[in-house]
Amino acid sequence: MGRVSLVVTIGFEPESKAEILRALLEHRARCLRDEPGTLQFEVMVPAEDACKLVLFELYADASALAAHSQGPSIGLYRKDVAGKITTSVKYTCTMGDEPTPR
Repeated sequence: MGRVSLVVTIGFEPESKAEILRALLEHRARCLRDEPGTLQFEVMVPAEDACKLVLFELYADASALAAHSQGPSIGLYRKDVAGKITTSVKYTCTMGDEPTPR
């Protein structure tokens, strides 16, 4: 299996936006610096909804995603945003340019 991506939508109350965005950008920097299998990590702010953020994360493979999911940065991020996230929807995706195993 090749590259794996995550698409995550995060919801929050308006007063939490700055703190959540800061925590995500710090998490992003740590992941790109310290996790060799993290290839891309984008934090996007939808124009249509001021109380949502969308993440696009790209990993070299499933084991890189597993290392990220169990790594120290995600734990620190979760601690930083504890109680501030109202919704979180995560999609784990294979890349469309690679054949899906049957």
